[in-house]
Amino acid sequence: MGETSTTAAVIGAGPAGLAAALGAGKAGADVVLAAPPQGVASRTPDLRTAALFAGSIALLKNLGAWSQIAPHSAPILAIRIIDDTGALLRAPEVVFTAGEAGYEAFGWNIPNAVLVSALMAAAGAPGSRVRVLETAGITGLSLGGDLARLTTQEGESFQARLVAGADGRNSISRSAAGIATRTWQYPQAALVTTFAHTRPHRSISTEFHRPAGPLTTVPLPGDRSSLVWVEAPDVAKGLATLDDTAFGNALEERLQGLLGGVGEITPRAVFPLSGLTAEAFGRNRVALVGEAGHVIPPIGAQGLNLGLRDAATLAECVALALARGLDPGGAGTLDDYNRRRRPDVTSRIATVDVLNRSLLSSLLPVHLARGFGLVALKTFAPLRRIAIREGLGPSGDRSPDDVPALLLADGVRLLSERAAAKSHSSAA
Repeated sequence: MGETSTTAAVIGAGPAGLAAALGAGKAGADVVLAAPPQGVASRTPDLRTAALFAGSIALLKNLGAWSQIAPHSAPILAIRIIDDTGALLRAPEVVFTAGEAGYEAFGWNIPNAVLVSALMAAAGAPGSRVRVLETAGITGLSLGGDLARLTTQEGESFQARLVAGADGRNSISRSAAGIATRTWQYPQAALVTTFAHTRPHRSISTEFHRPAGPLTTVPLPGDRSSLVWVEAPDVAKGLATLDDTAFGNALEERLQGLLGGVGEITPRAVFPLSGLTAEAFGRNRVALVGEAGHVIPPIGAQGLNLGLRDAATLAECVALALARGLDPGGAGTLDDYNRRRRPDVTSRIATVDVLNRSLLSSLLPVHLARGFGLVALKTFAPLRRIAIREGLGPSGDRSPDDVPALLLADGVRLLSERAAAKSHSSAA
């Protein structure tokens, strides 16, 4: 009896991998999702949160996950930037509001554990084309010919026409496909946690620009916020070892009274900051999704939003290939995916890198340029609106036809219609 075969296999069950699996299923593919056993996953909970923009929220709605997530999320109605660099020229405080750009909200802040749970529930819902294969890991990936062959740690093997590698920065799928990367390090680490406070956040996310890097608070339901505090690695590790009282005092000082007194603090974690970009996002039957293809510092809430746009774009490429009777894992499909993702990923990496390095730089001209930029954003409303649209991603001011369908309202219907229309166009 031969091995089982499926249209697509997804390696990795984080938010981006789950979205890729569900998106490919909505595109008409039968999908096998390789995921760790639920008992194992629950023993190592992800305490981080994700600030997701409107396009990502539309994707979650189209994938059937948003109704479970919404009660645990908090809207971000404004973004405040405070210059705390101590530079000779202190830039003015700048506040971007969603309303001035015509948005209900910039996005919503969601606990990662809630996000993963809701997406996993959608994968197991009636009518889903996703089959969850619980495994301790994929240990073998053989690429060649018309099918990829995957082997689990338990010895089970199966075949797929397309492999979506959502297996993180040390991706085995990327290595198997022979895709090289460019990597770099920052002299920084991010401390993440959530905390209660006595003053309301008023649905405002605040970013303090400091010489060691940004310190960002993002609203959670009630009088709670998530925190990403970037420091030199030894300082971040030292903060993580403080008792809650000492850490709360240090945080109150850094927040300059913005949120009042600091209350209950969840366990803290520290992550070194680094960057990575793949030379190609698709090759040899493998499409890279999320941190398998790109890693950036947690600045401007770009990382997971990029990964979810990967998932939405891959779904559209798969839908188009299936509608045309083409190979969803073939070179043409993967070239299309790579072409569509490259500009978005490259521009986000460059923007975040420049902003982060401008904080680390001791050069006066760099600080002057950053300060004058913030003055311009505070003074000129049209420039501020442009910055908002660019920050929220490629759907800001592009034609809906240029945006992956699953990032738009009623995206499942649009996905089918676009694939059908392009199929008829190519046949004519």
